[in-house]
Amino acid sequence: MTGVTATPIAPREIDSDAFAPFGQLLEAPGESSRLDFAGAVGNGRQDARPNLALIRARPVSDRYRLTELERHPYSSQAFFPLDVDRYLVIVCRDDGTGSPDVSGLVAFLVKGTQAINYDVGTWHHGMVTIGRPGLFAMLVFENGSPDDCHFRSIMPVEVSL
Repeated sequence: MTGVTATPIAPREIDSDAFAPFGQLLEAPGESSRLDFAGAVGNGRQDARPNLALIRARPVSDRYRLTELERHPYSSQAFFPLDVDRYLVIVCRDDGTGSPDVSGLVAFLVKGTQAINYDVGTWHHGMVTIGRPGLFAMLVFENGSPDDCHFRSIMPVEVSL
């Protein structure tokens, strides 16, 4: 899709309410030392196992062009920053036919002290950091089948930081 004009979107700072249609924003507990059930961990397949992986994310510059989204139709997916200053989260809901509803695409700026948990089926872009490479721990349920992750090409979208 080179040469195709990209639709511009501007990212906004993430907060729990704004991110709620897509998942949960996970932040450190307030005064207590523990916050149980902080995210809705979902697994829709009995044969899927938890996959705890380490992800190295590449940094983006002041403009980032995306042409593909992914979703996990049977699993939630959580990302926990281990060595990250800030990162970009790009999400949308399903359009009801199994494709991303790019008309509702939203980009969030996230602090390296905040984790995210995507709801089952949330369309999202792969992890990218801002300024420098980063390291995340990721939790998703997988069984090795093509239904672990669906990818869809979209018309280009450009996020300006």
